[in-house]
Amino acid sequence: QVQLVESGGGLVQAGESLRLSCVASGMDFDNEAMGWYRQILGGQREMVAVITRRFITIYEDFAKGRFSISRDNAKRTVYLDVSSLKPEDTAVYYCGGGGSVGPQTALVRYWGQGTQVTVSS
Repeated sequence: QVQLVESGGGLVQAGESLRLSCVASGMDFDNEAMGWYRQILGGQREMVAVITRRFITIYEDFAKGRFSISRDNAKRTVYLDVSSLKPEDTAVYYCGGGGSVGPQTALVRYWGQGTQVTVSS
């Protein structure tokens, strides 16, 4: 059974940084692309960043510069570092893996439960 468990969300002040973590189990983590996605209240789930099994990183335009995705295969963990947080970054952040990880969320096979990030001004 595949499980993706996110952590690291919470209430932060604008301008601060945080790190989200996603621990995977039950999947061939080393050979899977992994992604971070977010869903703003009332909006669609959207891709933030993807890291391939070869550690190639891909970012949506809004995420370039302040977001950084990385992975540690030994820990079966994918990270999302976010700096200079803005109130508009407030969203539920999801980890996704398996299937086809990319902008089309319907093609992602496995999802975590999400972690709420709230940025106050």
